[in-house]
Amino acid sequence: MAFTDLIPWGRNRSLTTPRFGNETDPFFALSRDMNRLLDDFTRGFGVLNPSRFGFSETWPHVEVQETDKDVVVVAELPGMEEKDVDVSLHDSMLTLKGEKKSESNTPVYTERWHGQFQRSLPIGPDVDPDKVSASFKNGVLTVTLAKRPEAQRQAKRIPIGAS
Repeated sequence: MAFTDLIPWGRNRSLTTPRFGNETDPFFALSRDMNRLLDDFTRGFGVLNPSRFGFSETWPHVEVQETDKDVVVVAELPGMEEKDVDVSLHDSMLTLKGEKKSESNTPVYTERWHGQFQRSLPIGPDVDPDKVSASFKNGVLTVTLAKRPEAQRQAKRIPIGAS
C-alpha cells in the first residue's frame, strides 16, 4: 500500500473543501431565516443563541467592582450613544436597557447585532439609592453606586494566617 492511498484526496481531486451551505439552496435559506427568527424571539427573554455569537452569555458584557465605599458597574455598549441607554435602580436591582439601531436598512449579509436589550443585576441592600451616578464615554457605561454609611462600617477585613 502506498502512502498516497492513505490521503483522502488523489492527484485528480480538488484540495478545497466544499462550502457549508449553498446561498441559493432554498433549504439553507429557510434554515438561516428560522435561526434568525428564533434569535429575534429569544432576545426578548435575555437569552442569546450561542451559535450566532459564539458564546452563551447575556449582553451587554459587564464588570462589577466592589470596594468598602461603593459598587461600580462597567458595561460595554459599542456603537451606542448615551441617549440610547436607560439606567434604573429599583429594589436593589440595577437595570440597563436600550436599543441599538441598525445603521443600514438592507444589508446583504450582517453579523452585527442590533435591537433592544435589557440586563438586570442584583446589587444588594447596602447601596444608597440616592447616591448613584452614571457616565458614558466611548461606548462604555460606568455606573457608580455608593454604599450606605452603615454598610461601610460593617465591612471588616479578616486576616488569613496561623491560628
